[in-house]
Amino acid sequence: MIKTLIIIVVAVAVGLGGWQLYEYWLKVQDEKAAAEKEAAAKVVNGYELPGVPYELQDSLNAAEQHGAVSLGSWLKLYDSKIQDPRKAWVELDYVVMITRYNPKEARRIFGEVKGRTQTNSPVWPRIQGMQNTY
Repeated sequence: MIKTLIIIVVAVAVGLGGWQLYEYWLKVQDEKAAAEKEAAAKVVNGYELPGVPYELQDSLNAAEQHGAVSLGSWLKLYDSKIQDPRKAWVELDYVVMITRYNPKEARRIFGEVKGRTQTNSPVWPRIQGMQNTY
């Protein structure tokens, strides 16, 4: 009789422990899904950032399509008319374009962008992603 009671108590304890473990696993999965949703919501589209006047947008698009030399000229020409965070984004695009043939200049520009960008900027995650390269 006591042996049967002990077996029942152990079985109930194991069952409750298993149930608690299952509930904890569900909680972890829910937190993981929420974190993934939040990360997906934080993905920044550089073309939607403010800082480039509307009248310059078409010339920026053309400069980006024509390559690094064209984009570099555009940045020099309109430097005073564009602002962060979009300016930083465009400069990072330029850094990527010139890395192959002028890595020293790419590192210099990256350092300038990183130095003036706040950690709460929408461009900061891109800077962190590029940091190991530059």
